[in-house]
Amino acid sequence: MKILVTGAAGFIGAALSRKLSNAGHVVVGLDNINDYYDIKIKHGRLELAGIDSSKIQDQNLISSTKDGYSFVKIDLMDRDGLNKLFKTEHFDHVINLAAQAGVRHSIDNPHAYAESNLTGYLNLLEACRHSNIKHLVYASSSSVYGLNKSQPFSTSDNVDHPVSLYAATKKSNELMSHAYSHLYGIPTTGLRFFTVYGPWGRPDMACFKFTKAIINDEPIDVYNQGVMSRDFTYIDDIVGGIIRINEKPPVVDPNWNAEISDPASSSAPFKIYNLGNSNPVSLMTFIEVIEKSIGKKAKMNMLPMQPGDVASTYADISELERDYGYRPEANLEEGVNLFVEWYRKFYKI
Repeated sequence: MKILVTGAAGFIGAALSRKLSNAGHVVVGLDNINDYYDIKIKHGRLELAGIDSSKIQDQNLISSTKDGYSFVKIDLMDRDGLNKLFKTEHFDHVINLAAQAGVRHSIDNPHAYAESNLTGYLNLLEACRHSNIKHLVYASSSSVYGLNKSQPFSTSDNVDHPVSLYAATKKSNELMSHAYSHLYGIPTTGLRFFTVYGPWGRPDMACFKFTKAIINDEPIDVYNQGVMSRDFTYIDDIVGGIIRINEKPPVVDPNWNAEISDPASSSAPFKIYNLGNSNPVSLMTFIEVIEKSIGKKAKMNMLPMQPGDVASTYADISELERDYGYRPEANLEEGVNLFVEWYRKFYKI
């Protein structure tokens, strides 16, 4: 297949692009390489895939590797550049991982989320609409569950009460996707990711922040007095799940009934899945695992719950098991060790 991966300089996008390219697919990666966090990490991810970072400074300039992987620097807000790319490349599938990420950042910078996650995604949907795309897979988030107290989180649960703008934009992406699946027959699959961690991870995520602080002998902020848990999911399990799902587009369910059926399926070729480890870990246990890996105890600032945050996440992945035979495989201790090893190597510590 010829596959467009947006957000290709991001944590998940970079790992996915390499995996798809190594499997023999023709892959074009797209990213605007914004400065939400250190772009050296983004350039490093691309260089790992063979892209020369010195050649990606110009907008709309495609850089290629010998393995059939190409990269182009485009912002999803650039409608003309995006449409030109689709007309030139003739993609079979699109995997959208481009977004302004971060729950807490969305409270301070709301307009960035409206531009990237709403207008940018609309531009992508329109490009797919006019390009006969066979499957659009897109990133949603576990944050859409918001005030939902039912655990584990099921895609059949109501997600109409988000507690952050970031979550609201991700729920909006699901609704927009359904509209395009219904109107134009575009097969779309939304993936609600659960707390992804691993080598090359984002600096605003817990694994990175805690590791950096502990190594530098700085205190870590522990919210809700540490009474929190997360369904930490290793990057390889996320990428493996995306690849399986990408290969099997959703189809119309002729028996679907709006009044009694699952909201994560439809009479249109539309589906939503949770993609997580389905094994929540307490925040204090997660910190202990990092401490053990580093060989040093953490200094902790015990703080109240942050606005937009939730106490726990827990993915019900039974539908993913049923439809794709998917089961996460990574062990938390091994995954954290691999991250700490990468961190020390990247920062030469």
